[in-house]
Amino acid sequence: MQLSLHTDYALRVLMMLGATRSQATIDEIALRYGISRNHLAKVVQALQAEGLVETLRGRGGGLRLARPPKEINVGSVVRRLERFDGFVTCMGGSRAEAEGGCAIDGACRLKPALAGALDAFLSHLDQFTLADFVKGQRRSLLERLAIDEPAPESTAPPALPA
Repeated sequence: MQLSLHTDYALRVLMMLGATRSQATIDEIALRYGISRNHLAKVVQALQAEGLVETLRGRGGGLRLARPPKEINVGSVVRRLERFDGFVTCMGGSRAEAEGGCAIDGACRLKPALAGALDAFLSHLDQFTLADFVKGQRRSLLERLAIDEPAPESTAPPALPA
């Protein structure tokens, strides 16, 4: 099984935005991952339509997560972006009918076996949130993407003089 580039890029965008504490532009993300800006723009549009990222217009604009990483379920993201109806031709509905169907449909056990494998795959991904993918890996992800992000300001009260 292989995810489409669209879904692969979407997960990468979400991971980068989840690891950063600021926003990023499509150009920055494309540069960091070495991928096509035009393809990435389509991916971001889909992520925005699904309510996973917000776009900020104007000078200093960019992208940011629309929800906290712990609220973004990976299985749900994959289901929303990937097309599984054509996993194999006989599972493709209208595509299978247009191609004349399958000569052994109804007697074949491949279709339910593959449907079960797909369900198990997606159920496994349902166990993870975006936070699971970036938790404990934030610094490493930022280093590998060559992102120099300042450390967050401390929320602890200032120390009292002795």
